[in-house]
Amino acid sequence: MTNIKIYDVKLSKVIEVEKIEKTDAEWKKLLTKKQYEITTKKGTEAPGSCPFDEVHGAGIFKCVRCGTDLFRSTTKFESGTGWPSFYQPVSQLNIVEQLDKSLGMIRTEVLCARCGSHLGHVFDDGPPPTGKRYCMNGFALKFVPEGEL
Repeated sequence: MTNIKIYDVKLSKVIEVEKIEKTDAEWKKLLTKKQYEITTKKGTEAPGSCPFDEVHGAGIFKCVRCGTDLFRSTTKFESGTGWPSFYQPVSQLNIVEQLDKSLGMIRTEVLCARCGSHLGHVFDDGPPPTGKRYCMNGFALKFVPEGEL
């Protein structure tokens, strides 16, 4: 297996972890149908279908497949798109950005660096201080309140 470096919020430091690689069949057994379709088959949920619009407390949004820390709740903002949006990730180490030319568009796809889960896309129309909008599929994330980290 390959090791990668990610930032761990609870430890407040960069750590080395094993990259997680599973077959589609293995992911299918571990995830709900919707989580599988979004994270493994690069699907998209319907706008407004995820309850994360109601999450306003302190905490961390993690990868639903591997638990990697992805976004702090303090970077979440209302984008009006119907998808959870953030202006920056916990660390650039924790995500991978790659060119996506699907659906006749040119976009930047965002994946989990540890397990390769499709999370969503990033756009250059977000608020300060970054000007970025990480538009994520809510079903690719899980929220952990600050007190449970």
